[in-house]
Amino acid sequence: MPDIPITYPGRYAPGVAMNFADSAGNARQVSATAPLPVTLAAATGSAPPPVLTGTASAAAVVGPLQPVAGKPLVLVLTGTWTGRVRLLRSIDGGTNKLPVTLAGAPWAVFTGNVCEPAWDESDTLATFYLDLVPATGAISYRLGQ
Repeated sequence: MPDIPITYPGRYAPGVAMNFADSAGNARQVSATAPLPVTLAAATGSAPPPVLTGTASAAAVVGPLQPVAGKPLVLVLTGTWTGRVRLLRSIDGGTNKLPVTLAGAPWAVFTGNVCEPAWDESDTLATFYLDLVPATGAISYRLGQ
């Protein structure tokens, strides 16, 4: 089929833009500084993954957590403790558990109480574990989405 030139009789192209309602309910044009506010939805009928939760007063690796891809993992650490907690990732069912890194540097290594997003995952094969190493006290933990 040959290309058919499209012309506008008025010699202008009408502008068309996508808008969304901002927090005040006003129309806001989608742009690089105001991207369309979307999130990946879980598959219909799927339940959120169970959370990892518990308390550790001795070294332990707990897991796995199989997250929903595209949603952040949120880690909560509480209690009176000293030591270290690392987030570990596996893509082979837990045979190999590697500490997560960012730009080649250790990431998601904690030495105190936190409540924060620790990682975003897009690989559906990935599972996560917590490497808990309390030196004193007990670490209460919760890893979920």
